[in-house]
Amino acid sequence: MNWNDARFFLALARASTLRGASRVLNVDQATVGRRVDALERALKATLFLRTSEGYILTAAGEAALDAAEKMERASHELQRRIDGLDGRPSGLVRIASTDSLSVDFVIPAIAQLHQQYPDVRVEIKSGTETINLAKREADIAIRTIKPENPDLLVRRLASWPYGLFASRQYLQRQGIPTPGTGFVGHDIVAFQGHLDGAQPYYLANERVQVERIVASANSSLLMRKALAAGLGLGEIPVRMGVLDGLVQVWMERTRAQNYDVWLVTHKDLRHTARVNRVIEFLGEAFEPQSRPSA
Repeated sequence: MNWNDARFFLALARASTLRGASRVLNVDQATVGRRVDALERALKATLFLRTSEGYILTAAGEAALDAAEKMERASHELQRRIDGLDGRPSGLVRIASTDSLSVDFVIPAIAQLHQQYPDVRVEIKSGTETINLAKREADIAIRTIKPENPDLLVRRLASWPYGLFASRQYLQRQGIPTPGTGFVGHDIVAFQGHLDGAQPYYLANERVQVERIVASANSSLLMRKALAAGLGLGEIPVRMGVLDGLVQVWMERTRAQNYDVWLVTHKDLRHTARVNRVIEFLGEAFEPQSRPSA
């Protein structure tokens, strides 16, 4: 089995359908099927059972999967090591981040970077899913949870307290909530992840009555936009509330844990000039005195 054949085999093993594998590989379904059939003939083994529900690995396929994944790891490691020897500040750097951090910090940093290093091209992937740096799904990840992988280099970019915020228009309309009343007479914008656990919902250490929640969102950017639109009160990192021109309520009340932002890259890329230049500009964008612009 060569690596080119292994790519097709791995894609089909993971997707279980020709359509799914073709999307990953950016080829048509017929090509995937043809390459896998050719691999089975070359190995003189049936790797998949073709069923109405998709392609299922046989015992031989399971053994081939283990070997193919080792080839994949070796291929990724080879590319990382080659990239790590590159001393030129040019080429592609892929950044994975959340939509909120991308809008207010990553994009302004890249705009500054481009003025000094126009040959560095950046690809930004926005989302909340975990990116695998070892598989080169990105060169740099900006995360809110610190990874524990020893092969990764980790740097904390920021540690912001949370605060209770609302728009000026909302507070003019509804007034400041009274502590100890459970936000009676007020509307709440909640983070959906905190509601999914079916636990009591708290804002600024105050328990919220469920009927007060008028909207929920599954990302920081959506939370911020909802608050800016005057939908109600919500808890977001203080730095972001200030950037959005929102008003902080009950400033003395904050969560026990801050909103931490971590920059992560693979250790094999630590000597890559273009990656290091991007990291420098990202670090500056998160400095407390920095005021990123749109």
